[in-house]
Amino acid sequence: METASLLATGRFTDSPPGTHPVLAALARVINDSVNDAARATLRPLAADLAHAYPPGRTYGPWLIAGLLDVAQRARPRSRRLRRRRAACRRRIARITRSRVPAPLVRAADALWWRGPGHHHLEHALRVLVALPDADERLVLLLTDAVAHAVAATRSPSSEPALPLTR
Repeated sequence: METASLLATGRFTDSPPGTHPVLAALARVINDSVNDAARATLRPLAADLAHAYPPGRTYGPWLIAGLLDVAQRARPRSRRLRRRRAACRRRIARITRSRVPAPLVRAADALWWRGPGHHHLEHALRVLVALPDADERLVLLLTDAVAHAVAATRSPSSEPALPLTR
């Protein structure tokens, strides 16, 4: 994320303004979780991460739901993963039909991300990091997530399909 920030703004930070906060959090955790060889394969993603901020309020819950889907496939009997995924889908549905004024929307989104959203992301990643093929799987997940974010940033009118298929 620091490299993406330098490319985007010239400032050294792990939260560049051109990267969606959920995607940035995912990239930071994956970067910190994989071995050096896998980390080297992530470097080319920095340029795309610098400008990956899909518009709309559903992207964060949508990305986390996708991660929970992947974690659920790794642990199919986990009720906690199922509940967290259902909570993300309910959040997306609520956002889609919401007619709340903009200042309240920003506050609600910030509260969700700092609370349940962040916890859902952390839980999915804890499951995925514990897998025997975690490095390869996490690199593929981040590569898919970045590609979908870039596509959604360029073409904001289309609602993306759930991204993470690995």
